[in-house]
Amino acid sequence: MLLEDFLHYQAKTTPQPMGMVVKSAKGSYITDSNGKKYLDFVAGVSACSLGHRHPAVVRAIKKQLKRYLHVMVYGEYAQAPAVELCKLLASQLPKSLEVTYLTNSGTEAIEGAMKLAKRVTGREEFIAAHQAYHGSTQGALSLLGVDAQKKGYTPLLPKVNFIHFNAKEEVDKITTKTAAVILETIQGGAGFIVPEKDYLKAVKARCEEVGALLILDEIQPGIGRTGSLFAFEQEGIIPDILVIGKGLGGGLPIGAFSSSSSMMEQLTHNPALGHITTFGGNPVIAAAAHATLQTLLKKKLMEQVAEKEHLFRSLLVHPKIKEIRGRGLMLAPILTADVDLGKVVQRCLERGLILFFLLWEKRALRISPPLTISPREIKKGCGIILDVLNEDINSVD
Repeated sequence: MLLEDFLHYQAKTTPQPMGMVVKSAKGSYITDSNGKKYLDFVAGVSACSLGHRHPAVVRAIKKQLKRYLHVMVYGEYAQAPAVELCKLLASQLPKSLEVTYLTNSGTEAIEGAMKLAKRVTGREEFIAAHQAYHGSTQGALSLLGVDAQKKGYTPLLPKVNFIHFNAKEEVDKITTKTAAVILETIQGGAGFIVPEKDYLKAVKARCEEVGALLILDEIQPGIGRTGSLFAFEQEGIIPDILVIGKGLGGGLPIGAFSSSSSMMEQLTHNPALGHITTFGGNPVIAAAAHATLQTLLKKKLMEQVAEKEHLFRSLLVHPKIKEIRGRGLMLAPILTADVDLGKVVQRCLERGLILFFLLWEKRALRISPPLTISPREIKKGCGIILDVLNEDINSVD
Protein backbone atom coordinates (compact mmCIF):
# COMPACT_ATOMS: atom_id res chain seq x y z
CA MET A 1 0.00 0.00 0.00
CA LEU A 2 2.75 2.48 0.91
CA LEU A 3 4.62 1.80 -2.34
CA GLU A 4 1.39 2.20 -4.34
CA ASP A 5 0.64 5.50 -2.62
CA PHE A 6 4.23 6.64 -3.18
CA LEU A 7 3.94 5.92 -6.88
CA HIS A 8 0.52 7.58 -7.12
CA TYR A 9 0.71 10.67 -4.93
CA GLN A 10 4.36 11.71 -4.61
CA ALA A 11 6.08 13.54 -7.46
CA LYS A 12 9.00 11.65 -9.00
CA THR A 13 12.26 12.65 -10.65
CA THR A 14 12.68 9.58 -12.90
CA PRO A 15 10.24 7.25 -14.69
CA GLN A 16 11.38 4.26 -12.62
CA PRO A 17 12.36 5.13 -9.03
CA MET A 18 14.07 2.43 -6.99
CA GLY A 19 11.01 2.19 -4.76
CA MET A 20 12.45 0.58 -1.64
CA VAL A 21 9.92 0.82 1.19
CA VAL A 22 11.98 1.99 4.15
CA LYS A 23 11.12 0.80 7.64
CA SER A 24 14.15 1.96 9.64
CA ALA A 25 17.79 2.91 9.38
CA LYS A 26 20.70 2.80 11.81
CA GLY A 27 24.45 3.11 11.40
CA SER A 28 25.50 1.79 7.99
CA TYR A 29 22.26 -0.11 7.34
CA ILE A 30 18.77 0.55 6.01
CA THR A 31 15.98 -1.96 6.72
CA ASP A 32 13.02 -2.35 4.36
CA SER A 33 9.38 -3.15 5.16
CA ASN A 34 10.08 -6.88 4.86
CA GLY A 35 12.81 -6.73 7.48
CA LYS A 36 15.68 -7.09 4.99
CA LYS A 37 18.83 -5.14 5.90
CA TYR A 38 20.90 -3.34 3.29
CA LEU A 39 24.47 -2.15 3.75
CA ASP A 40 24.48 1.49 2.63
CA PHE A 41 27.39 2.55 0.41
CA VAL A 42 25.61 5.79 -0.58
CA ALA A 43 24.71 7.51 2.73
CA GLY A 44 21.83 9.51 1.32
CA VAL A 45 24.06 10.71 -1.54
CA SER A 46 26.88 11.79 0.81
CA ALA A 47 24.48 13.41 3.29
CA CYS A 48 24.63 11.01 6.25
CA SER A 49 28.24 11.62 7.29
CA LEU A 50 27.86 9.79 10.60
CA GLY A 51 25.56 7.11 9.24
CA HIS A 52 21.88 6.81 10.04
CA ARG A 53 20.53 8.08 13.37
CA HIS A 54 23.89 8.61 15.02
CA PRO A 55 23.32 8.76 18.81
CA ALA A 56 24.95 12.20 19.17
CA VAL A 57 22.73 13.65 16.44
CA VAL A 58 19.58 12.07 17.84
CA ARG A 59 20.40 13.39 21.34
CA ALA A 60 20.92 16.91 20.00
CA ILE A 61 17.60 16.80 18.14
CA LYS A 62 15.68 15.56 21.17
CA LYS A 63 17.29 18.15 23.43
CA GLN A 64 16.37 20.99 21.09
CA LEU A 65 12.82 19.69 20.59
CA LYS A 66 12.21 20.33 24.29
CA ARG A 67 13.27 23.97 23.98
CA TYR A 68 11.80 25.52 20.84
CA LEU A 69 11.27 24.96 17.14
CA HIS A 70 10.97 27.75 14.59
CA VAL A 71 10.52 31.16 16.22
CA MET A 72 11.47 33.84 13.65
CA VAL A 73 12.80 34.31 10.14
CA TYR A 74 16.54 33.91 9.69
CA GLY A 75 18.87 36.56 11.06
CA GLU A 76 16.58 38.37 13.53
CA TYR A 77 16.80 36.42 16.80
CA ALA A 78 19.89 35.00 18.46
CA GLN A 79 19.25 31.27 18.66
CA ALA A 80 21.91 29.16 20.37
CA PRO A 81 22.01 26.19 17.94
CA ALA A 82 22.61 28.38 14.88
CA VAL A 83 25.11 30.66 16.65
CA GLU A 84 27.06 27.72 18.06
CA LEU A 85 27.15 26.02 14.67
CA CYS A 86 28.46 29.13 12.90
CA LYS A 87 31.02 29.70 15.66
CA LEU A 88 32.27 26.10 15.42
CA LEU A 89 32.58 26.39 11.66
CA ALA A 90 34.54 29.63 12.06
CA SER A 91 36.95 27.90 14.42
CA GLN A 92 37.79 25.40 11.66
CA LEU A 93 37.93 27.83 8.74
CA PRO A 94 40.38 30.58 7.71
CA LYS A 95 39.67 34.08 9.05
CA SER A 96 38.41 35.16 5.63
CA LEU A 97 35.56 32.63 5.90
CA GLU A 98 34.50 33.41 9.46
CA VAL A 99 30.88 34.44 8.80
CA THR A 100 28.32 31.85 7.72
CA TYR A 101 24.83 32.25 6.31
CA LEU A 102 22.71 29.15 7.02
CA THR A 103 20.20 28.01 4.40
CA ASN A 104 17.77 25.16 3.80
CA SER A 105 19.80 23.37 1.13
CA GLY A 106 23.01 23.39 -0.83
CA THR A 107 21.18 24.74 -3.85
CA GLU A 108 19.91 27.72 -1.87
CA ALA A 109 23.44 28.32 -0.62
CA ILE A 110 24.63 28.43 -4.23
CA GLU A 111 21.98 31.04 -4.99
CA GLY A 112 23.08 33.12 -2.00
CA ALA A 113 26.73 32.85 -2.99
CA MET A 114 25.94 34.00 -6.52
CA LYS A 115 24.03 37.01 -5.23
CA LEU A 116 26.84 37.88 -2.84
CA ALA A 117 29.42 37.73 -5.64
CA LYS A 118 27.34 40.09 -7.78
CA ARG A 119 26.93 42.50 -4.90
CA VAL A 120 30.60 42.52 -3.91
CA THR A 121 32.03 42.89 -7.41
CA GLY A 122 29.29 44.85 -9.16
CA ARG A 123 29.67 42.43 -12.07
CA GLU A 124 27.22 40.06 -13.77
CA GLU A 125 29.19 37.28 -15.46
CA PHE A 126 29.76 33.85 -13.93
CA ILE A 127 32.11 31.15 -15.11
CA ALA A 128 31.37 27.52 -14.30
CA ALA A 129 32.71 24.20 -15.51
CA HIS A 130 31.49 21.82 -18.16
CA GLN A 131 29.76 18.82 -16.54
CA ALA A 132 29.27 20.79 -13.33
CA TYR A 133 26.31 20.28 -11.03
CA HIS A 134 25.43 22.90 -8.43
CA GLY A 135 21.71 22.31 -7.94
CA SER A 136 18.40 22.58 -9.77
CA THR A 137 16.95 26.00 -8.98
CA GLN A 138 17.13 28.37 -11.93
CA GLY A 139 20.26 30.20 -10.84
CA ALA A 140 22.10 26.99 -9.97
CA LEU A 141 20.75 25.36 -13.13
CA SER A 142 22.29 28.18 -15.13
CA LEU A 143 25.68 27.00 -13.84
CA LEU A 144 25.01 23.37 -14.76
CA GLY A 145 27.51 22.24 -17.38
CA VAL A 146 25.38 19.80 -19.40
CA ASP A 147 23.14 21.48 -21.99
CA ALA A 148 20.77 18.53 -22.39
CA GLN A 149 19.79 18.72 -18.72
CA LYS A 150 18.69 22.34 -19.14
CA LYS A 151 16.47 21.58 -22.11
CA GLY A 152 12.90 22.68 -21.48
CA TYR A 153 13.83 25.13 -18.69
CA THR A 154 15.27 28.05 -20.64
CA PRO A 155 15.70 30.95 -20.61
CA LEU A 156 18.06 30.82 -17.66
CA LEU A 157 20.53 33.42 -16.39
CA PRO A 158 22.46 35.21 -19.12
CA LYS A 159 26.18 35.86 -18.97
CA VAL A 160 27.19 32.40 -17.74
CA ASN A 161 30.20 30.96 -19.54
CA PHE A 162 31.96 27.64 -19.16
CA ILE A 163 35.49 26.30 -18.95
CA HIS A 164 36.75 22.74 -18.82
CA PHE A 165 37.71 21.51 -15.36
CA ASN A 166 41.48 20.97 -15.06
CA ALA A 167 42.20 22.94 -18.27
CA LYS A 168 44.75 25.53 -17.10
CA GLU A 169 44.95 26.95 -20.62
CA GLU A 170 41.37 28.21 -20.28
CA VAL A 171 41.82 30.38 -17.17
CA ASP A 172 42.29 33.41 -19.43
CA LYS A 173 38.54 33.24 -20.06
CA ILE A 174 38.25 34.71 -16.56
CA THR A 175 38.26 38.47 -17.16
CA THR A 176 37.50 41.83 -15.56
CA LYS A 177 33.83 41.18 -16.48
CA THR A 178 33.69 38.08 -14.29
CA ALA A 179 31.94 38.36 -10.94
CA ALA A 180 32.95 34.87 -9.85
CA VAL A 181 34.24 31.52 -10.96
CA ILE A 182 32.29 28.74 -9.31
CA LEU A 183 33.71 25.23 -9.23
CA GLU A 184 33.12 22.02 -7.34
CA THR A 185 36.38 21.33 -5.54
CA ILE A 186 35.90 17.76 -6.74
CA GLN A 187 33.44 17.38 -9.60
CA GLY A 188 30.63 15.08 -8.50
CA GLY A 189 28.24 14.34 -11.34
CA ALA A 190 31.08 14.32 -13.85
CA GLY A 191 32.58 11.22 -12.24
CA PHE A 192 34.33 12.34 -9.04
CA ILE A 193 37.00 14.25 -10.95
CA VAL A 194 39.76 15.56 -8.67
CA PRO A 195 41.67 18.75 -9.49
CA GLU A 196 45.03 18.18 -11.11
CA LYS A 197 48.17 19.57 -9.50
CA ASP A 198 48.01 23.36 -9.06
CA TYR A 199 44.87 23.71 -11.21
CA LEU A 200 42.87 25.47 -8.51
CA LYS A 201 45.91 27.60 -7.68
CA ALA A 202 45.96 28.78 -11.30
CA VAL A 203 42.25 29.61 -11.18
CA LYS A 204 42.64 31.47 -7.90
CA ALA A 205 45.62 33.44 -9.20
CA ARG A 206 43.70 34.48 -12.28
CA CYS A 207 40.72 35.53 -10.18
CA GLU A 208 42.95 37.73 -8.03
CA GLU A 209 44.55 39.19 -11.15
CA VAL A 210 41.23 40.36 -12.63
CA GLY A 211 39.30 41.05 -9.42
CA ALA A 212 36.92 38.11 -9.70
CA LEU A 213 35.87 35.96 -6.75
CA LEU A 214 36.41 32.23 -6.43
CA ILE A 215 33.42 30.26 -5.11
CA LEU A 216 34.11 26.65 -4.21
CA ASP A 217 31.19 24.26 -3.98
CA GLU A 218 31.94 21.74 -1.23
CA ILE A 219 28.37 20.55 -0.83
CA GLN A 220 29.53 17.01 -1.52
CA PRO A 221 33.31 16.80 -0.83
CA GLY A 222 33.10 18.86 2.37
CA ILE A 223 32.56 17.77 5.99
CA GLY A 224 35.41 15.30 6.10
CA ARG A 225 34.57 13.17 3.09
CA THR A 226 38.01 13.55 1.50
CA GLY A 227 40.04 13.25 4.71
CA SER A 228 40.15 16.94 5.60
CA LEU A 229 37.20 18.99 6.75
CA PHE A 230 37.10 20.63 3.33
CA ALA A 231 38.78 19.46 0.16
CA PHE A 232 40.19 22.93 -0.62
CA GLU A 233 42.53 22.52 2.36
CA GLN A 234 44.46 19.95 0.30
CA GLU A 235 44.86 22.35 -2.62
CA GLY A 236 46.80 25.20 -1.00
CA ILE A 237 44.16 27.87 -1.65
CA ILE A 238 41.31 29.61 0.14
CA PRO A 239 38.09 30.45 -1.73
CA ASP A 240 36.43 33.83 -1.37
CA ILE A 241 33.11 32.11 -0.75
CA LEU A 242 32.67 28.53 0.44
CA VAL A 243 29.42 26.64 -0.14
CA ILE A 244 28.47 23.77 2.20
CA GLY A 245 25.57 21.33 2.44
CA LYS A 246 24.71 17.61 2.47
CA GLY A 247 26.93 16.00 5.14
CA LEU A 248 26.75 18.93 7.56
CA GLY A 249 23.18 18.14 8.63
CA GLY A 250 23.71 14.62 9.94
CA GLY A 251 20.72 13.47 7.91
CA LEU A 252 18.65 16.67 8.09
CA PRO A 253 18.41 19.26 5.26
CA ILE A 254 20.90 22.11 5.44
CA GLY A 255 23.09 24.38 3.36
CA ALA A 256 25.43 27.26 4.12
CA PHE A 257 27.79 29.73 2.52
CA SER A 258 30.73 31.29 4.32
CA SER A 259 32.75 34.39 3.54
CA SER A 260 34.39 37.36 5.24
CA SER A 261 32.44 39.65 7.56
CA SER A 262 33.05 42.63 5.26
CA MET A 263 31.63 40.79 2.26
CA MET A 264 28.68 39.20 4.05
CA GLU A 265 27.71 42.53 5.61
CA GLN A 266 26.79 43.80 2.14
CA LEU A 267 23.67 41.63 2.16
CA THR A 268 22.23 43.79 4.96
CA HIS A 269 21.75 47.12 3.18
CA ASN A 270 21.14 48.85 -0.16
CA PRO A 271 18.76 47.03 -0.13
CA ALA A 272 18.24 45.34 3.19
CA LEU A 273 17.25 41.67 3.03
CA GLY A 274 19.79 40.99 0.30
CA HIS A 275 19.21 37.31 0.94
CA ILE A 276 16.39 36.12 3.16
CA THR A 277 15.04 32.74 4.21
CA THR A 278 12.32 31.72 6.63
CA PHE A 279 13.65 28.36 7.78
CA GLY A 280 17.40 28.68 7.20
CA GLY A 281 19.20 28.12 10.51
CA ASN A 282 16.25 26.13 11.87
CA PRO A 283 17.15 25.37 15.50
CA VAL A 284 16.56 21.61 15.32
CA ILE A 285 18.58 21.26 12.14
CA ALA A 286 21.34 23.54 13.44
CA ALA A 287 21.54 21.45 16.62
CA ALA A 288 21.90 18.29 14.53
CA ALA A 289 24.56 19.93 12.38
CA HIS A 290 26.51 21.15 15.40
CA ALA A 291 26.46 17.64 16.88
CA THR A 292 27.57 16.21 13.54
CA LEU A 293 30.51 18.56 13.25
CA GLN A 294 31.51 18.13 16.88
CA THR A 295 31.45 14.35 16.57
CA LEU A 296 33.41 14.42 13.34
CA LEU A 297 36.13 16.46 15.02
CA LYS A 298 36.21 14.69 18.39
CA LYS A 299 36.09 11.11 17.12
CA LYS A 300 38.92 11.74 14.63
CA LEU A 301 36.90 10.22 11.81
CA MET A 302 38.72 12.25 9.18
CA GLU A 303 42.02 10.67 10.19
CA GLN A 304 40.56 7.27 9.23
CA VAL A 305 39.41 8.26 5.75
CA ALA A 306 42.71 7.62 3.93
CA GLU A 307 43.00 4.12 5.38
CA LYS A 308 39.41 3.31 4.41
CA GLU A 309 40.00 4.68 0.91
CA HIS A 310 43.05 2.45 0.58
CA LEU A 311 40.99 -0.57 1.67
CA PHE A 312 38.35 0.16 -0.98
CA ARG A 313 40.98 0.54 -3.68
CA SER A 314 42.84 -2.61 -2.66
CA LEU A 315 39.66 -4.70 -2.67
CA LEU A 316 37.94 -3.38 -5.80
CA VAL A 317 40.33 -4.89 -8.32
CA HIS A 318 38.57 -6.58 -11.23
CA PRO A 319 38.89 -6.77 -15.04
CA LYS A 320 35.54 -4.97 -15.35
CA ILE A 321 36.77 -2.00 -13.27
CA LYS A 322 38.92 0.27 -15.46
CA GLU A 323 39.87 2.71 -12.70
CA ILE A 324 38.61 4.20 -9.45
CA ARG A 325 38.22 7.98 -9.48
CA GLY A 326 37.76 10.30 -6.57
CA ARG A 327 39.35 10.88 -3.19
CA GLY A 328 38.71 9.67 0.34
CA LEU A 329 35.23 8.21 0.73
CA MET A 330 34.02 9.83 -2.46
CA LEU A 331 34.90 7.07 -4.92
CA ALA A 332 33.70 6.11 -8.37
CA PRO A 333 34.70 2.74 -9.85
CA ILE A 334 34.54 3.20 -13.63
CA LEU A 335 33.24 0.04 -15.27
CA THR A 336 34.15 -1.17 -18.74
CA ALA A 337 31.84 -0.16 -21.57
CA ASP A 338 30.32 -3.63 -21.97
CA VAL A 339 28.92 -3.72 -18.41
CA ASP A 340 25.26 -2.95 -17.72
CA LEU A 341 25.58 -0.49 -14.85
CA GLY A 342 21.92 -0.63 -13.95
CA LYS A 343 22.09 -4.39 -13.69
CA VAL A 344 25.08 -4.14 -11.34
CA VAL A 345 23.24 -1.73 -9.04
CA GLN A 346 20.10 -3.87 -9.07
CA ARG A 347 21.87 -7.16 -8.39
CA CYS A 348 23.90 -5.61 -5.58
CA LEU A 349 20.63 -4.34 -4.09
CA GLU A 350 19.16 -7.84 -4.27
CA ARG A 351 22.18 -9.06 -2.28
CA GLY A 352 21.76 -6.37 0.34
CA LEU A 353 24.13 -3.60 -0.85
CA ILE A 354 23.00 -0.09 -1.78
CA LEU A 355 24.92 1.56 -4.61
CA PHE A 356 23.86 4.42 -6.86
CA PHE A 357 24.72 6.28 -10.04
CA LEU A 358 26.45 9.56 -10.90
CA LEU A 359 24.70 12.18 -12.97
CA TRP A 360 26.79 12.47 -16.11
CA GLU A 361 29.37 9.67 -16.03
CA LYS A 362 27.32 6.67 -17.16
CA ARG A 363 30.03 4.09 -16.41
CA ALA A 364 30.47 5.07 -12.76
CA LEU A 365 29.25 3.43 -9.58
CA ARG A 366 28.75 5.84 -6.69
CA ILE A 367 30.50 4.84 -3.46
CA SER A 368 30.00 7.49 -0.78
CA PRO A 369 29.38 5.60 2.48
CA PRO A 370 29.09 7.03 5.98
CA LEU A 371 32.45 8.15 7.33
CA THR A 372 31.72 5.83 10.26
CA ILE A 373 31.71 2.72 8.07
CA SER A 374 33.87 -0.08 9.50
CA PRO A 375 36.59 -2.05 7.69
CA ARG A 376 34.45 -5.17 8.11
CA GLU A 377 31.52 -3.45 6.39
CA ILE A 378 33.79 -2.24 3.58
CA LYS A 379 35.02 -5.79 3.01
CA LYS A 380 31.48 -7.15 3.04
CA GLY A 381 30.21 -4.62 0.49
CA CYS A 382 33.19 -4.93 -1.82
CA GLY A 383 32.76 -8.69 -1.75
CA ILE A 384 29.20 -8.28 -3.02
CA ILE A 385 30.36 -5.97 -5.82
CA LEU A 386 33.04 -8.42 -6.93
CA ASP A 387 30.59 -11.32 -6.87
CA VAL A 388 28.16 -9.40 -9.06
CA LEU A 389 30.91 -8.38 -11.49
CA ASN A 390 31.73 -12.07 -11.90
CA GLU A 391 28.20 -12.71 -13.17
CA ASP A 392 26.70 -12.12 -16.61
CA ILE A 393 26.14 -8.37 -16.42
CA ASN A 394 27.00 -7.37 -19.97
CA SER A 395 24.96 -4.67 -21.61
CA VAL A 396 22.35 -5.84 -24.11
CA ASP A 397 23.30 -3.01 -26.46
